[in-house]
Amino acid sequence: MSKVGIIMGSKSDLPVMQDAIDILKGFDIEIEVDIVSAHRTPEKLFDYGKHAHTRGFSVVIAGAGGAAHLPGMVASLSPLPVIGVPVKSSNSIDGWDSVLSILQMPGGVPVATVALNGAKNAGILAAQIIGSSDKCVLDKIMTYKEGLKIKVNESAKDLK
Repeated sequence: MSKVGIIMGSKSDLPVMQDAIDILKGFDIEIEVDIVSAHRTPEKLFDYGKHAHTRGFSVVIAGAGGAAHLPGMVASLSPLPVIGVPVKSSNSIDGWDSVLSILQMPGGVPVATVALNGAKNAGILAAQIIGSSDKCVLDKIMTYKEGLKIKVNESAKDLK
């Protein structure tokens, strides 16, 4: 069974990252959540990044605000796909610093980047990555997407 690591730079990021936690739990994907600060706990960051693949993770979701180095640093250390969630934090410049810090990675160190505070999409993307080799998860994603379509069509009917 696949497992997703969900990390964030501080506990204040949890309200945003909760959306990834909830969506992955809804797909019955095992998760492990932790706080790993790129700037305040660099040793923990290096250990996490270097060993995530040996701990059974298939994907890492990393949320960070401000300078937002966490996703890129994990991606530099890990062979796993990393999904970055820019978080609009109290020390953020309208979130743009976080978005650009995660989005503008150098060649060779990719980080899949979702929208500002877009942890739900990070969770869905992680599930889709796992679903590419796990039929059970793929079926749940297909059901989820069908539910989105039904919801939109029902909303459109309400307008008529």
